[in-house]
Order: sequence, then structure tokens, then C-alpha cells
Amino acid sequence: MANTSSAKKAVRKIARRTAVNRARRSLLRTFVRKVEEAIAAGDANVAAEVLQTVAPVVMRAAQRGVIHKNTASRKVSRLTARVKALTKAA
Repeated sequence: MANTSSAKKAVRKIARRTAVNRARRSLLRTFVRKVEEAIAAGDANVAAEVLQTVAPVVMRAAQRGVIHKNTASRKVSRLTARVKALTKAA
């Protein structure tokens, strides 16, 4: 356990930051799941609309350090490719 006052403060700060990051990561996963559900349902129009709201959320998570920048780009790219393939198939 932390002994000095500065170490105790650091523990408190880390706990707050962890809670914020956990909430942001949960929001991110929820949004990505919405796109995946629209793709699974085969609804290209809904999937495209949802993707437009999801891409900024994913990139914002990368800006804020919740996920790595390359991970965010990869997620958006793969979701875009899947929605595009669904649109062409329909």
C-alpha cells in the first residue's frame, strides 16, 4: 500500500482515470457491436448510417488514449470494408 501522501494521491488519480477509461472502452464496444449487428442483419443502409456515427467515436477513443491509434484505424477500416461488401451484395 502507498505510504507517502504523493503516492496515495497517485493511487486516487489512477482509480479515477481507470474508471473514465473503462466507461469509454465500454461505449466504444457498444458502438462497434451496433455496426456488427446491422451487418449481421444484412441491412446495408442501417449499417452505413451507424458506421458514420461509430467511426468518430472510435477515433476519439484513440485520441484519448483508450486504444492505440493503429487499432482504431484498423477497426474502422475493417468495419468499412464489411459494410461496403454488404452494400455491393445487396
